[in-house]
Amino acid sequence: MSEQFINLTMDNLAQEHLCCALADKKHRLGVEAKRSWLAERIPEGHVFRKLDAQGKVFIEFAPLEKAWVPVVGEKYLFIYCFWVAGSFKNKGYGRELLTYCIEEAKRQGKSGVCVLSSKKKKPYLSDKKYLEKYGFTVVDRIDDYELLALSFDGRKPAFAESARKQGIDREELIIYYGKQCPFIVNCLEQAQLFCTENKIPLTLVEVDTLEKAKAVPGVFNNWAVFYKGKFQTVQLLNEGQLKKLVCR
Repeated sequence: MSEQFINLTMDNLAQEHLCCALADKKHRLGVEAKRSWLAERIPEGHVFRKLDAQGKVFIEFAPLEKAWVPVVGEKYLFIYCFWVAGSFKNKGYGRELLTYCIEEAKRQGKSGVCVLSSKKKKPYLSDKKYLEKYGFTVVDRIDDYELLALSFDGRKPAFAESARKQGIDREELIIYYGKQCPFIVNCLEQAQLFCTENKIPLTLVEVDTLEKAKAVPGVFNNWAVFYKGKFQTVQLLNEGQLKKLVCR
């Protein structure tokens, strides 16, 4: 391959683009929030590896013990996001990125690599069928959501007990969110505007520590929506999707 892959570091973080939000000005604040979040995570072993090109081609992973998700286990790497889009598909970039993550786990003496997925493909989650080609298998499940893992030594991660609740004792629309995804800031603005205009009670819960992330009462991977006491989705919602949720 002629193109090169690079990792974001403390030295290049301010200059390099974040692949998932390349040129859309409405996500500018979200991108800056993401940079700040990464600046605190990189020293913890967080990796953001991308193709050195103007495209959405990247993988993002971290030690599971430091990963902001309600998943527990030892000596694993957790993949937050893995994305190859548009004209960059079918060129082997996905294989290159995933292989890098797997080899990095082995180099660090980890027990394996894990990732949040689902029985059927869902937005913002890695494709189960693709990961199975590399040996990933289902090691835990909550409803339609599945935790996939590639284990090197038989040890397996699992969802935290808090995540199995999939509900809360409140009826209003509640969104748990982090600052990792550049799209979140704009989605929050849309949610607040929609709920204000339609007089819909909304509670936003910022997940701003590792401890909070490990204790979210449902599946969480930057974003979790609850309504009428029940977990609804990890999908980021725009105004139209919010309307479908609260008006159905």
